[in-house]
Amino acid sequence: MIVGLVKEIKNHEYRVGLTPNDVKAYVDAGNKVIVETAAGEGSGFTNEEYTAAGAAILDTAAEVWAKADMIVKVKEPIASEYPYLKKDQILYTYLHLAADRPLTEALLKAGTKAVAYETITGKNGGLPCLTPMSQIAGRMAIQEGAKYLEKPFGGRGMLLAGVPGVEKANVVILGGGGVGTNACKMAVGMGANVTILDVSAERLAYLDDIFGSRIQTLYSSRANILESIAKADLVIGAVLLPGRKTPNLIRKDDLKLMKKGAVVVDVAVDQGGCIETTHATTHEEPVFLVDGIVHYCVANMPGAVSRTSTLALANTTLAHGLALANKGFEQAIREDACLAQGVNCYDGKCTYAGVAEALDLEFHDIHDLIG
Repeated sequence: MIVGLVKEIKNHEYRVGLTPNDVKAYVDAGNKVIVETAAGEGSGFTNEEYTAAGAAILDTAAEVWAKADMIVKVKEPIASEYPYLKKDQILYTYLHLAADRPLTEALLKAGTKAVAYETITGKNGGLPCLTPMSQIAGRMAIQEGAKYLEKPFGGRGMLLAGVPGVEKANVVILGGGGVGTNACKMAVGMGANVTILDVSAERLAYLDDIFGSRIQTLYSSRANILESIAKADLVIGAVLLPGRKTPNLIRKDDLKLMKKGAVVVDVAVDQGGCIETTHATTHEEPVFLVDGIVHYCVANMPGAVSRTSTLALANTTLAHGLALANKGFEQAIREDACLAQGVNCYDGKCTYAGVAEALDLEFHDIHDLIG
């Protein structure tokens, strides 16, 4: 199979879908790899490294898209890439389609075989290809939130840890999954007062076991959310419903309960956000104000730490990518139920229930389509 690697063109996105070591793995397995020139520079990988690994370097993204049987990316295609989508080509990347009707329609119209990292499941549960980015985004959420709490950035002028004789900042985390747990680790480590909310009593018990008296765990009821955000200096939106649109746990009217200059970091923005006033921002213009509340809603947070993110992502996506390339799409899907969960679009049909539900599309079981 011809595997194509293109440079990410989303605003300030510096990750890349394959490292040179990944390329070598594809080539050693009998595949051909073509790479857009300078595709890996944002993560510190040169054309020479890709060439040494066995790749051919092409001058433009258009050439790579046109010649490849499978495109490996990091982020979902943006509008300028829609014309490159084509029938029977495999697209292997993050997609987040439940909150993106235009891309979904483009993929369906093109007949692309679209596999989303974020809905591939693990043999023992979980979302292994999403986990490393959740870990990074959760840790970055506290790092960025702490920065935007500073007065010059529009915040309340609070130091998360406080100092002796001065109160610590109150951090509220909505969601105790991968993002929330990693945000909690960072916030606790920086010395903040931390409250974490989740709808799973089992998860709250787990978090209580890990962090003990250093945090407050609360069931994520409407009343508890409102009471918590009223005291918060920093709120982290860490809610995930795999492949589905995220519910708005904080409504616009709720912002009036919060302290002026408080900060919200909505990591759930890729799936629509868990705060009603959320809209996607970029690393270039990361924040906006609504009713005196600073909103940080960058949709590709891990892209800022591209070297770490690329290496972490490659660790989890390579095996499934090799299966698709070595066995062919249909055979790989038939043999691996976990990988099959990653198929969101196939031959013009929506094959992921959460996306179909969010966008009011007809759902088709991938196994019914491939036999």
